[in-house]
Amino acid sequence: MNKCDVNDLALFGGTPLFQDALHVGRPNVGDRLRFQARVDAMFDRRWLTNNGPNVVEFERRICEVTGAPHCIAVCNATIGLELVIRAFGLTGEVIVPAFTFVATAHALSWLGVQPVFCDVDPKTHTIDPKSVETMITPRTSAIIGVHTWGRGCDIPTLADLANRRGLKLIYDAAHAFACGTAEGMVGVFGDAEVFSFHATKFLNSFEGGAITTRDPALADRLRRMRNFGFAGLDSVTSTGTNGKMTEISAAMGLTSLESMDTFIDVNRRNHGIYKREISAIDGLSLYEFPDEVRSNYQYVVAEVEPARTGLTRDTIVDLLIAEGVLARRYFYPGIHRMAPYGSGAAAPVSLPVTDALVQRVMQLPTGTAMLERNVTDVCDLLRFICRQSEDILHRMNPERLHCVAS
Repeated sequence: MNKCDVNDLALFGGTPLFQDALHVGRPNVGDRLRFQARVDAMFDRRWLTNNGPNVVEFERRICEVTGAPHCIAVCNATIGLELVIRAFGLTGEVIVPAFTFVATAHALSWLGVQPVFCDVDPKTHTIDPKSVETMITPRTSAIIGVHTWGRGCDIPTLADLANRRGLKLIYDAAHAFACGTAEGMVGVFGDAEVFSFHATKFLNSFEGGAITTRDPALADRLRRMRNFGFAGLDSVTSTGTNGKMTEISAAMGLTSLESMDTFIDVNRRNHGIYKREISAIDGLSLYEFPDEVRSNYQYVVAEVEPARTGLTRDTIVDLLIAEGVLARRYFYPGIHRMAPYGSGAAAPVSLPVTDALVQRVMQLPTGTAMLERNVTDVCDLLRFICRQSEDILHRMNPERLHCVAS
């Protein structure tokens, strides 16, 4: 890194450190020849969709990884959530964390179910069972936990709570494929779990998702629902939608699975470098994964303490983006404060942990597109920014200057 003075920073007119921007969630790509061979075979069969052999094999492989007895591949995880919500006939209210991607709440709201937002644990960033219990009313029909950053929720406590209160328990596992907890692999918990294989996930099928469950009757119902309610060639036994995964998406998913261990190894390597370097930067801390559980290390999550860095998270993100490090703030501003849910007559509910996290958390680039030296350069840049915080603040225009916490 060649930044010696604040004037070298790109935000103040210097040359960006990275001419080719580093992205959060840049797709991992497996063996292209293996993928192309699958596509050629698909064209030879002229079977492009409707539960073809690639989809069937992809579902089988997901069951092998997760340990779940049943898997239903779908076109994306949002549709997967909607199918589960419809399959259970959820009504009234469903409790979800506000610290998650908006699709978790949208899937409910889109189907006329009211999402009720709860807080998360400040250490794990996953749904807080104590907060959940305070939100339960006679209208509550389910809980949706989110395995945030691939960290499993408090499975035993949530299961006990759902059983005691007679609620369905669903997990949004979009971050957590190939992740495990002390209780087992993600995919076998609750009444159903929903994975994402979107292009930004460490293992992708271009677009795609999957539902896993231990309930054979639910699996059968979901298979019919994702295909317009068909139970046979010309027998429609229920209403449904088009939620099918295509054969080309499944081909990409299978190819990604073959490189999954490599993807995880690279993510683990990058996370280790970030951990070593960021631990030496005052005011920055890295979200860590317990050694005793399995992680895909898909996310590099840093928290900013402005009183110690001298700069807010947003200012640091602005500086990084100008240098070609396309860091992201997650999940700002919290779903409970987004326009569809936090405007109008109803004031946003007070969720102190979520409200604090959305001001402090930022995602840093990782994945197979990142070389080791890229990670080191990002860390050196962060160190330089924090050391030069006072000079940086003096250079910022008043309208750009963020209020630093005291």
